[in-house]
Formats: sequence, C-alpha cells, structure tokens
Amino acid sequence: MSNYARIREEAKKLNPIDDVFFQVMAEDKLVCQEILQTILEDPGLEVVKVVPQRELKNLQGRSVRLDAECILGNGTHADVEVQKQDDDDHQRRVRYNAACLTTNITNPGIKFKKVPDVIMVYIARFDIFGGGYTTYHVDRMVRETGQSVHNGQIEIYVNTEHDDGSDIAELMKIFVQDNFYDEKKFPHVSGQKRYLKENQEGVRTMMGVMEKLLSEERDEGRLEGRQEGKIDMLVQLVQEEIISVKDAAARLSMSEEAFLQLLNKK
Repeated sequence: MSNYARIREEAKKLNPIDDVFFQVMAEDKLVCQEILQTILEDPGLEVVKVVPQRELKNLQGRSVRLDAECILGNGTHADVEVQKQDDDDHQRRVRYNAACLTTNITNPGIKFKKVPDVIMVYIARFDIFGGGYTTYHVDRMVRETGQSVHNGQIEIYVNTEHDDGSDIAELMKIFVQDNFYDEKKFPHVSGQKRYLKENQEGVRTMMGVMEKLLSEERDEGRLEGRQEGKIDMLVQLVQEEIISVKDAAARLSMSEEAFLQLLNKK
C-alpha cells in the first residue's frame, strides 16, 4: 500500500474523540456551540468565536495547547478537550489548563473579583472517576459547613464509556462510533463528522492535517532543534495511531522498549 493510500485509510478511521479529527471539527463554531449547548444543558448558549489548538505559555515558558477555546456570547471562555489515553492525572491537567487560560485572558492590574470565569469541559474515552456516570460536575465545597462555593471555574467531565440515556450520552456515541450519526439532535456535529469521514473533499482535508503532523515531525527547524519536541510529536502520532511504536522508535534511533518507556511517562 502506498503512503498516500495508508494515510487515506487512517484518516477515514478517525472519529471526534481523536485529537487530530476534533482539531478540524472545532474550526466550525456551530459544532462547538452544539457540543457546549448539550453538555452545559443550555440550548440558548451562543459561541461567537473558536480558537482551535491555541498555544498558551506560563511564566516559566512551558506551553499547553488547548483543543478548542470557545468564547461565548456573554464573554465567558470555555475550553473543550478530548482525551483518548488514560495515562495522566487528568484533574491536574484540567487545573493547569484552566490556570494558563485564566492568566492569558486576564488583564493586568484588575481586581480579583473581575477575573474572568472559565468553563473546562473534558471529554474522555474512559470514566475518570469510576462512578458509572456519563457526566460529572465537579463543585467546590467547604468541608466544615457543606457550603457550596464558586471561584469562577466550572469543571465538567464527560466520558464515552457509560450510556445513561441522556442527550449527552447520545452525543458521545457520535464521538466514538464509526458509523453513528444523529442529524436530528446534533445536525452540526453529525454533519461535520460525516463530511470529514465520507466526503472526498473532507477526507482530503483530514489527510492534509495528518501529513502536516508528519511533516512537522521531520522538520527539525520548526521543532527548534529540540529532541524533546521531536519526542512529544512522535508520542502524539503514536497515541493517535497514525504511526506505529516501531516506526517512532526508528525515527529516534532507539529500541521499541525504550520508546515505550518514554510513551508511558507522557
């Protein structure tokens, strides 16, 4: 099979739960609006702008890339993340992303009461909390009094593992099941998924994104010559099942066992 044919077949296997697929879908603000309307249970919610794959840095220079930063009609910023691999501390990851986002959208010198609210939506292929629910809302509470308190950060965790019969669970089926669509309830998410998986032009779009990822891995200049950057890119490609562990290890001139050790640390 030619390299072109291989990439084409891999592109058609992807779903919205895959980071590279969601990256393209999130460029359509109506897709993000439909997702947030469903998960936040707010049919009147409006998304006025989406910034897919926004890169933010903290004061020490460590960067984080948000899957889809959405600016709502009321000015609130919402971050939508998708995650396939259960290989990290996901709550701390959400906390870190929220801190970077808050810092970057807060004007210097303002009073803390005016620090912008942020909404963090984390969509995973697995149940992070193991409670058997599709959706988890994480709230802050004063231990001694049981009082619910709010600091301007909303965290909602959704998974595709459990089906509780809700609209959110129905939406999650579109995220992971190859041939599942629901144009009646979710016309924008279903339509964009179908376009990218079944339409010739849409498939070519996905192939272009995948080829760009591979090109960036090969371009040492764009990775600033950093070995760590090359490793991170190859780890992403393996996690998205675009290349094999064997291929990634060969590109780093190391054994498959050594690469798996790196993979498990990410």
